Amino acid sequence: MSFSKLMASLLFLAFVSFSSPLVSAQKALTAYDIIQQYGFPVGILPLGVTGYELDRDTGSFSLFLDQKCKFTIDSYELEYKPTITGVISQGRLSKLKGVSVKILILWLSIVEVVSDGDELGFSVGIASANFPIDSFYESPQCGCGFDCNKVGSLVSAS
Repeated sequence: MSFSKLMASLLFLAFVSFSSPLVSAQKALTAYDIIQQYGFPVGILPLGVTGYELDRDTGSFSLFLDQKCKFTIDSYELEYKPTITGVISQGRLSKLKGVSVKILILWLSIVEVVSDGDELGFSVGIASANFPIDSFYESPQCGCGFDCNKVGSLVSAS
């Protein structure tokens, strides 16, 4: 084999060896990345989403958590089932299933979320409520919502 062919082969092998890790090192999009692409803040999802399926043509999606997730934010108790489904489009989550809010003594399903400027509108079908979008820049944690440090400090103090 000639020197030039040997060098060409070595350069090709080096290129393949070094380019493969770069391709495989590209980060796959998370559910949090996807939700932001559609105009929503990450905080509408709790921490711990383990995966998702999305049909970009229809907007149909499924999100997966390891287990049911409950927490309280302000006076609202929220529950996310292990599988959440719906349809996503720019600024709108519709046909939601798997997310509920406790209002007084009733558990109501959140069926739609709309991102409109600096507000998010949550609909339970018969009623809706708007909240400032900046309240959703951080994801709540299952079990403790945003009060996890308080829970941790109470446990450590005991």
